[in-house]
Amino acid sequence: MKDAVLQLNGICKGFFGVQVLYDISLDLFEGEVLGLVGENGAGKSTLMNIVGGVLPSDAGTMKLGGREYKPQSPQTATQAGISFIHQELSLFTNMSVAENIYIDGYPTGLFGRVDKKKMYQEAGKYLEKYHVDVKNPGVQVGELPMGSRQMIEIIKALVKETKILIFDEPTTSLSNREKEILFETIGELKKNGISIIYISHILEDVLKLSDRISVLRDGHIIETKKAQEWSRESLIRDMVGRSLKQVYPTIEKTTGSKVLYSINHVSCAGLVKDVSIELHEGEILGVFGLMGAGRSELVRAAFGVDPMESGSVTIGGKEYARPTPSDCIQEGMAFITENRREEGLMMPKSVNDNIAMVMERNLTGKFGVIDSRKEQELTGNVIAAMGIKTADPKSQPVNSLSGGNQQKVVIGKWVATNPKIFIVDEPTRGIDVGAKYEIYKLLLKLAAEGAAILFISSEMEELMGMCDRILVMKDGSLAGSIEKAEFSQETLGRMAL
Repeated sequence: MKDAVLQLNGICKGFFGVQVLYDISLDLFEGEVLGLVGENGAGKSTLMNIVGGVLPSDAGTMKLGGREYKPQSPQTATQAGISFIHQELSLFTNMSVAENIYIDGYPTGLFGRVDKKKMYQEAGKYLEKYHVDVKNPGVQVGELPMGSRQMIEIIKALVKETKILIFDEPTTSLSNREKEILFETIGELKKNGISIIYISHILEDVLKLSDRISVLRDGHIIETKKAQEWSRESLIRDMVGRSLKQVYPTIEKTTGSKVLYSINHVSCAGLVKDVSIELHEGEILGVFGLMGAGRSELVRAAFGVDPMESGSVTIGGKEYARPTPSDCIQEGMAFITENRREEGLMMPKSVNDNIAMVMERNLTGKFGVIDSRKEQELTGNVIAAMGIKTADPKSQPVNSLSGGNQQKVVIGKWVATNPKIFIVDEPTRGIDVGAKYEIYKLLLKLAAEGAAILFISSEMEELMGMCDRILVMKDGSLAGSIEKAEFSQETLGRMAL
C-alpha cells in the first residue's frame, strides 16, 4: 500500500447540542478509491464538509501529505488539492464550457488580460483527453446533457492540480452509458495517482469501483475493509444495524375499478406526444423510460407546473384543459418532484415552515393569521409519523438535514393534506436502503387506504417491486403497458429502446 495522502484522527462534531460524529479515524491512500457508505443522517456529508473546509471539527486532527491540515474555508481546501464533485453540479449554465473550466483562474496574457485563445485551446485538450463528447469548448453548458456536465465538473477540478477528488452521489442523473464513461474516467484518475472518496447509495457501484469501503453508522465508523471482503448484504447489515432481507414491504391491497385521475391526449412542446393514462383507486402505476423519454415533462404538465399544448386532465370526474398547481391541490392531488432541493423545499427555511407551507389555508384564523398552536400540532404529527430526524424543527433549516430526511419532509408535507392522488417523481433518488424501505412502506399503505399513485422511476427493480402496472415511454410517447404477472427487466428495456 502506498503512503496515506489524507489522515483523519479522532474527528468529532455536533450541531444544536446533538453529536453527529464520534471519534472518526480514517486513512486515504495515493491512487485509491475509498468507498464511503451509510444511511442518510449517518454523518457522511458532515465529515466531508470538515475535510472540505466548510465546517470546523469540534475535536481531532487531520493530516494532508503527512503535514497538519486545518482548512479555514473551501478555498483553502481547493488550494491544498481537494475538490468536490457534488450531486448538484456547481456549473454556470449560461457560460461556455471553457469559461466554466477556468472560472477560478482564467489564463492571462499581456497586461493581465484573459487569453481567450489559450483558454479555448487548453479546454479543448482536456475535453479530448477525457473523451468528453463536446467538440466546441465555446458551447454553453446549459445545452449539454448531464453526463457531459459531470465530466466538465471533473476537468474543472483537475486544472487546479487536484490530489483528492470527493464524489458525492455522482450518478443519480446519468444514463447507463454516461455512468460507464464516468467509471472509466475514475479508473484513469486512479492510474494518475489521484485519490478518490466515492459516496453513493448504489451499493453495486461502490463494490465495483472501490479498493476499500468504510461504513459509517450514527456518526461512528463501523468497519473499513477491502472491497472484495464486503457483499451487498453485509454492507446493508452494517449500515442499518440489522439484516434487511426484504427490499420491498409486503402490504395487502387491492386495485379498485374507479378511475380517480386521467391524463387525456396530452402533448407539450414536442417533449410529450398525445399521451393518455388512467389511474385507478388503490393502484400504484409505474412510468418507466430512458432519460429524455418525457416522463417528468408529462407529469409536470399534468400538474400545471409546465404548460400543455393540448389535451386535458380529469381529477375526480372534473376536467381541466389548463390545470394549475392550485387546481390540482384543491382537488386532492400531491406532486412530489424529483428536484427536491430547488422545487420541493425552501432550503433555508425551518423544517416546520416547509411542512406547513402547503397547509397554510387550513392553518389561518379569522384575520388571516396562522394559528401557531395548530401549526405546531400538525408539524409535530408529520415529524413523528415520517420519523424525521431533527434536533429543533422550529429553527433547524431543512438544508442542514440529510438527503433522506429532506425527502421525508417533502413527502410528509403532502401527506398532511390528505390527498387521494399522488404523483411521485423519483421519490427515492439519492437516499439509502433504510430510508427507501420506509418510503415504499408509506406509499403502499396510502394505496391500501385507497389512494392512487403515479410512480415515475429510472430504476426497473424499484418499479417491479412496487407497482401493479408499468407504462413505458419512449421519445415522448407511450410505448406500451405491462401487467404485474409479465414484469421483466428484459421486456421493460426492450420497450424503452
